[in-house]
Amino acid sequence: MTKAEARAEHAVKEDELGRALRAAQKGDEASFRLLYRDVQPRLLRFAGALVGADAEDVTSEAWLQISRDLPSFRGDLDGFRGWTATITRHRALDHLRRRSRRPATELPVEELVAIAAEGDTESTALDGIATGDALRLITELPRDQAEAVLLRVVMGLDAKSAGRVLGKRAGAVRTASYRGLRRLAERLASAAPDVSPADSSPPETGPPETAPQETAPPESADPTTARQEAAEPPQDALPAHRGDITGGPGAEGVR
Repeated sequence: MTKAEARAEHAVKEDELGRALRAAQKGDEASFRLLYRDVQPRLLRFAGALVGADAEDVTSEAWLQISRDLPSFRGDLDGFRGWTATITRHRALDHLRRRSRRPATELPVEELVAIAAEGDTESTALDGIATGDALRLITELPRDQAEAVLLRVVMGLDAKSAGRVLGKRAGAVRTASYRGLRRLAERLASAAPDVSPADSSPPETGPPETAPQETAPPESADPTTARQEAAEPPQDALPAHRGDITGGPGAEGVR
């Protein structure tokens, strides 16, 4: 499928969900289920980065409020997604406050620390890794960066809508998302295996190298002369042997 075809298909799906939103506000259950199937996976990932394994409990509480207040909602499909994210975030923060008042066995997301970096795009940061791995890395970001990345990439909100969810300016959300995605890209690069070309080359299949064999001294009628010729190397070979001894290990021996 080409990019143009993918965009066209996405536009058709968005139009269908927009009509479902209007029908769900009037009480149509099938349309509400259609909205739920579209939004719930995003909300689960968003809440999972904030509260971990309690994400389903948090989103369940959020949907109680969403279904109750849906008839009074005013806005388009993007606004609906942002509205559901806002409700889910409030429920997640309430959950974290309740959890902080009792002994916890998990590290709260506020305690996760990472170093902010300059930016990159989500396509670079998240390309080629599984969703679970991506979410695990996102939870290791500072909270403002993690929420910005989740809202922009997972929930699919623009900076303005994400800013409404977080109570921040759109520019601040762009900056936090930019830094968080850059940090993810650096983490992925550092985790990639470092294989040098020499390591990846196939092993040599030729015969093993054997040490040169000493040649027997030429036969001589005089055994004494033969022993002297075998013990004394040729004079023109002495400089080369001296160079080998005094020159020390070659550059190839030190790496």
